[in-house]
Amino acid sequence: MQPRPKLGAIAVVIHDDHVLLVQRRNPPNAGQWGFPGGHVELGETALQAATRELLEETGVVATADAYLTNVDVIIRGPDGAVQHHYLLAAVQCTYVSGAPKADDDAMDAAWVAINDVLTDSRPMSRDVDTVLQLALDRA
Repeated sequence: MQPRPKLGAIAVVIHDDHVLLVQRRNPPNAGQWGFPGGHVELGETALQAATRELLEETGVVATADAYLTNVDVIIRGPDGAVQHHYLLAAVQCTYVSGAPKADDDAMDAAWVAINDVLTDSRPMSRDVDTVLQLALDRA
């Protein structure tokens, strides 16, 4: 069987001038901060996956509003071979309830000031600032 990209969904939740982020526990982005998310299951839409993964990783409930963009994450090894390939559907979500608590594959979860994300105040996964700006422009 040929290796194929994996489909994932990320939840972009903005609330009170903050955005909900998680610190990843597992490679390829271990230790980096990014949007909660994960794999899309068979028969599930990326909108559904975003809110399910959000709840699993943070305990926060939100509704999925719209697709923002897609993000290609392709990580190559020293020899140039592809080690990881994900296509992430970024989903804008509206906060409903809950306080962030890291669970599942997240080391930490927190409401982070939007300005801190846009000024790289902590180690971020690729394109977090770009996706956040799309969500802000749409709001």
